[in-house]
Amino acid sequence: MLIAFHKPYGVLSQFTDDGSKNRMLAEFEFPKNVYPIGRLDADSEGLLLLSDEAKWNEKLLHPKNAHEREYWAQVERIPTAESLKKLEKGIVIQGRKTLPCRAWILEPQPEVGSSRCDDRTAQRAVPTRIPPIRFRKSVPDCWIGLELIEGKNRQVRKMTAAIGHPTLRLLRVRIGNFWLGDLPQGKWKILNAAELALIEG
Repeated sequence: MLIAFHKPYGVLSQFTDDGSKNRMLAEFEFPKNVYPIGRLDADSEGLLLLSDEAKWNEKLLHPKNAHEREYWAQVERIPTAESLKKLEKGIVIQGRKTLPCRAWILEPQPEVGSSRCDDRTAQRAVPTRIPPIRFRKSVPDCWIGLELIEGKNRQVRKMTAAIGHPTLRLLRVRIGNFWLGDLPQGKWKILNAAELALIEG
């Protein structure tokens, strides 16, 4: 069994309390004996997979399998083409260079205010975040897309910070060929055979 969950902001990728004010997965009434495949930080949102089958860990998480993950990151200021090329070539973070990736400015820019995260229409949509990000009139922001095959701890945030564009908001929207799509925030579903095939890429 493989489950897709649209993780909201402020929810831990674990079932046990860590002593913080963040919510736990236990609140969302998942089937028994499932656990998250990988993780999303509490302050990140979007597609989180859960399973009761150990095989998915190796299949989806190891970079040797080149399993793509797509993120949409709202960053401070507008990155130049040169800055995006730096991301694509790899950034040295804490003595280790990130693997090559794809980075681009999202066109059109996502419209905030939907209850879901959708890329299948002419206008991309992302749900409202609660609480909203801090708005700064003097500092523009921009949504970029990042396609990675690895997922180290807070990797996207560290990568964008390294090129001078701190991440304000981060959503994972795709794993393999499976999109978060119209799955509402805070909801989950058990994937069918066709959707499993998309995950496997």
